[in-house]
Amino acid sequence: MRILIIEDDLRVAELLQRGLEEHGFIPTLAYDGVSGKKLALQNDYDLIITDIILPKMDGIDLCKFIRQSKPNMPIIMLTALGTTDDKVDGFDAGADDYLVKPFEMRELVARIRALLNRRTNSNNNSITILNYADLEMNLHTKMVKRNDLDISLTPKEFKLLEYMLQNPERVLSRTEIAE
Repeated sequence: MRILIIEDDLRVAELLQRGLEEHGFIPTLAYDGVSGKKLALQNDYDLIITDIILPKMDGIDLCKFIRQSKPNMPIIMLTALGTTDDKVDGFDAGADDYLVKPFEMRELVARIRALLNRRTNSNNNSITILNYADLEMNLHTKMVKRNDLDISLTPKEFKLLEYMLQNPERVLSRTEIAE
């Protein structure tokens, strides 16, 4: 999963980058609002994490702009501003979640996974067939075929294969599979 981090504090940005890489994510860093906006529009990310206090363009305006261009993009605001008014402003700008610094990496990762799972589940409602090479999985009929031959799977095997098909060409850790 690709994550764009927009954070002007170099130390915090590198901490986020290392922590997310350890959990199997692929982070990209931007150090100001304008470069974050450019990256967000030019590339496909699964989620964006942004600070509010940023040089060149603040996180509130950035969030509003991204929300207009990519309405389904999950956005987490990670900022030192922790009053109720600040949080309401963040949510009003289009943030899906809001976390106040200092934060625990485990909590941030849990929030990221929750948002990505919600997005995947809503996308799965519209996708009915998953394919990879000569393998085909129908999510509605629960049928799996390879080279037009039916494959019988237990419910657990089906869910595991479904997860793997939703994450093709990616090494999955034991933790990710277990979750």
